[in-house]
Amino acid sequence: MPIGVLLAVLSYSIYSIGDSIIKGFGTGTLSAFELNFIISLFSLSALPFARATGDRWRDVFEMRRPVLMHLRAMLFTGAQLFFTIAVTRIPFAETYSLAFLAPLFLTLLSVLLLKESVSITRWLLVAASFVGVLIVVRPGFQQLGIGHLSIIACAFCAATSNAVLRIMSSSKSGSEKQLSILAIGSAYQLVVTGVLMVIAGFVMPAPFELLRLAFVGLLAGAAQLLAVRALQLSPASHIGPTHYVQMLWVVVLGALFYQETQDAIGYGGLALIVVAGIATVFSDGAQARISGRWIEYRARRGEAAITPSEGPEV
Repeated sequence: MPIGVLLAVLSYSIYSIGDSIIKGFGTGTLSAFELNFIISLFSLSALPFARATGDRWRDVFEMRRPVLMHLRAMLFTGAQLFFTIAVTRIPFAETYSLAFLAPLFLTLLSVLLLKESVSITRWLLVAASFVGVLIVVRPGFQQLGIGHLSIIACAFCAATSNAVLRIMSSSKSGSEKQLSILAIGSAYQLVVTGVLMVIAGFVMPAPFELLRLAFVGLLAGAAQLLAVRALQLSPASHIGPTHYVQMLWVVVLGALFYQETQDAIGYGGLALIVVAGIATVFSDGAQARISGRWIEYRARRGEAAITPSEGPEV
């Protein structure tokens, strides 16, 4: 197996482990805003390692398309926050399954906003993935709550963010710097979640809680760097399917730590999401499809060649 693919599998596995730790805060006193703020603060540890040769810190906030960069950062922040709300409220499998509605939203936005042509095969695969989501969640057989609405909002924010990235990638003025994308996204997260944390009421975390959140933040930073390196070493079409390793982690971690299991029909729904998603990646190999939370760029000559992700950007 190519080293780039192995690094991608490791990256998405780390993301899943971090998500499982966040889920453990669902019964605690810390708000989702505070959880996100502390995690974002410690994930800044990745910034020094993301700086390409020739990048200067004073140029971090120099942008070629500032409106789109700020819009993408807001959407990214919203996706992160909605995901945290969801993962602390509903079962792991339901969280990830609904998050994989992002490709459906992105396909719709590609047609409506970007005027892209979508093949019948792709529509059928996206529809199959949606059916898999319905099988896992089974609306009508259980009450849908704020957690379900939050993860749907997360998927929509992620898809819209990727649509914005497609517009940015087609800019004649060139791509944005990798460091700028990371730094601006982190700045928005800290400011937005910090303000909301104060409004909601700051609660001093216990030492062990702070240690766990710091660990999740460090994991998130490491996962970002691994995903970037994976994209440098392997084609995007090879990296895309590795995102679905998270579904395996959903089953293992959910059962191991939270006693969450699926019946045969539920496991069938998860399998359908994975198969349809991987088939979508390969349905038209002319386009590079990168599935991943928070990584929509490839380091190249000191800049980021932005390649939109179709997975949930969470």
